[in-house]
Formats: sequence, C-alpha cells, structure tokens
Amino acid sequence: MIEILTSGVALGVHVPGLLLADRLRERGVDVHVSVLERLLPQDTLATTTKMKWAFHRDFRVALAGQRVARDASVAIPAEAQDAALASWRSRDVRKFVVFSGFWLPILDRYEHADVDICHVDSVVSPSFRKVGATPDARAIWLADAENRTLPYSIPVSNDPPITWHERDRRLLVHGGGWGMGTYRERAAELRAHGFVLDVIAYEPSDVREDDAVRHFMIDPDWHPWLDDGYPPFGEIKDGEVAFTRGRGHHGSYDLTRAALAAVSKPGGGTMLDSLWSATPSVLLEPFGAHEKRNAELWERLGFGISFDNWRAHGFDVAMLAKAHTALLDARERVTDYAEVLAR
Repeated sequence: MIEILTSGVALGVHVPGLLLADRLRERGVDVHVSVLERLLPQDTLATTTKMKWAFHRDFRVALAGQRVARDASVAIPAEAQDAALASWRSRDVRKFVVFSGFWLPILDRYEHADVDICHVDSVVSPSFRKVGATPDARAIWLADAENRTLPYSIPVSNDPPITWHERDRRLLVHGGGWGMGTYRERAAELRAHGFVLDVIAYEPSDVREDDAVRHFMIDPDWHPWLDDGYPPFGEIKDGEVAFTRGRGHHGSYDLTRAALAAVSKPGGGTMLDSLWSATPSVLLEPFGAHEKRNAELWERLGFGISFDNWRAHGFDVAMLAKAHTALLDARERVTDYAEVLAR
C-alpha cells in the first residue's frame, strides 16, 4: 500500500499526486490519496476559498499572501491528526509519497514510515520551506534547477504528443489552478496580434465575447478536498458549462496537447503538462521565487520562452517549434517515477 499525500490548496500539487496514483494503479499497485484539507475545520476551509478568489482577482494580493502564509498543519485539530495516523496503522501503510510539506509534522509521529518527498517545483517550494527538512526522507525531483536536469517525472498520459503539424493553430492561456497572474492582460495582447486562443476562465466576468476565443472553466464550486476525482472541466457555451471529469488525467491537459504553446505562470504542474505534451511554455510573471526558478530552468533547457522575449522577437512561432522538438527529445530520456515506485 502506497499513501500519496497531497494538498488541495494548489492544483499543481494535488493533480500530480492524482496522476501518480493513476500511473501506479495501471501497474497493479494498491494506492490511496489523502488530501490535507480534509483534516481542516470548516471555517478554515471557508477562509481558504475566500483567499482563492482574492488571489485570482488581484495578483498583488496573491504575492503578498504567499509571503505571510503560515504552516497549515498547525490548524489541523489533534483529533483529526490522530484519525489520520490511526487510518494508516489500520491499513499497515509503510510507503508515503508527500507532495506538500505540511504533511510532514504528522508523518513525524508515524512509526517506520518510508517517505519520498516529491518536489513538483525545481527548488524547495514554500510548504517544505516552512516546515523544515526531514532527514530520513528520499527527495524525488521532477525538475532540478540546481543541476538543470529532470531527474524523474510522472507521465500525465500514456498518449504520445500530437505532432507539430497536426496541432490546432491556437494558444492556451491560463493562470494555473487558482487563475492567478497576468494571463488575462496577455491574452488581450495576443488577440490583438492575431492569435486565436483557448482561455481558461475562473468566473463569468472573465469571459469576453470573441469568435476567435474559446473559453473553458473548472467548476468554481468544486474543491480537491470534496472527492478524489480530477477537476470538473468544460467549455463555456452561451453562458453554460457541461462539466465532465477527465479519466486518467485532468481535462485541461487535452487542450495543452493540441496547442502551439501554453501561456501561463511557471507552476510545477504546468511544467509537467508541458513536458508530457511536448507543448512549449510561454512564461508569464512567476508566483514567488520557486516559480521564478522553474521559468529559468525551462528557458535554459530550451522548453519555453518568456513572454517579454517572445514579444521582442515578434511572437515568432518558429521559436515554439524549436522548443517542441527539445521537449520531444527530453521526454524520451526522463525516468518514470511511477515505474520506480512499482518495482
């Protein structure tokens, strides 16, 4: 039994955990996913939901909130922690894969835990920085900024990338799981330059009437702590959305696979999608120092380009084609973490 410990605060942390679980199940491994927020009181979850909308509506608020965010584990009641520990003991769990550092204080109380810390970002992310190191844990890096490598990865899908010439001549523009950053302003600029777009909206006010823009949405009433599925996702048509669940991967990945590039802030989950779809990243302003390092790594490896640099080159699509080729080569050489765990 492998226990995968995620957090619903960031889809870039939670969705890779779901992907790992699916890749392991495909190999016959018994696996269970736990979401940190299921241990939190309802009033704390309500505050988290309010933060989500504040961060979406003003990126400056999001950046300020990240700087003052506290260790979420201190808000978990003792009885909820005890219940988690009891559940692991009853199922005789020995192997844990941790995607959020806020789980580590609870794991410290569990006897004989074999722990992998799976870093989705290319440097230590805020949740792990705030709780400190766990000496006995094995570090698994999906991207490594220090060594400029991709030591491990988690396949998003078993489908091969769509060839460059078969792709829609569209750009996917989004702001990550919480819809943060400057993507809306950049979408307007790209439309003015003549690109057709797929834009992930996060509330009705994000939608602009334009025949050259398709809008999609994650169900705004859904949260990762409600169930074990991928985010309900669908296209907005005439103000309505028929949400569906991805099978084996999240719904937005299908848009990433078909696009010429994904235009977004450089979150770890976005980088994972970029690698497995071989879709270049056009990198917007980062959410914190860890995303800045993600962007630097992706540029150094030739997998993406900053928005400002792409603009300076006249939004040259040939630069994206070159990055697509680099990604195709890289994904053939990366070590599949699910395969390693399943041995």
